[in-house]
Amino acid sequence: MREVEASRFVRATLPELERAVSPSDVIEHEGTFTVAEVTETDDGQRVTARAGGMEVTFVVEERDDGYYYAQLGDQGPFESMETTVTFARRNEGTDVTMRSTVSLGLPLSTLTDRIAAWKRRGELQRALDNVAAAVE
Repeated sequence: MREVEASRFVRATLPELERAVSPSDVIEHEGTFTVAEVTETDDGQRVTARAGGMEVTFVVEERDDGYYYAQLGDQGPFESMETTVTFARRNEGTDVTMRSTVSLGLPLSTLTDRIAAWKRRGELQRALDNVAAAVE
């Protein structure tokens, strides 16, 4: 399992971010999946997304400082994937940080998980760029 992180300063306040960017928006902003369905549950949300003939469900929790989401089961491209998105006010904007742990669950995990982390870092950076574009 590997951990990756990406951060970006966004020229938007916390309330502006909360109004403009939902948890399902963050998943779609990564650029890999298209959100097909969002279901509210007692624990948060279930976001079903699709890409390339694959359907993945993410469990999403809203937190005081952002969101947490994880791939549910092994339907997605990873054996496991968890991500936190945190918002921290700074000056006239917000620092948005995304941290993710990923594992492909394949032999030679030292190599395969490194490749998965490299791909995941690109998704996180793309998500941050798209979040900034949505509010700036």
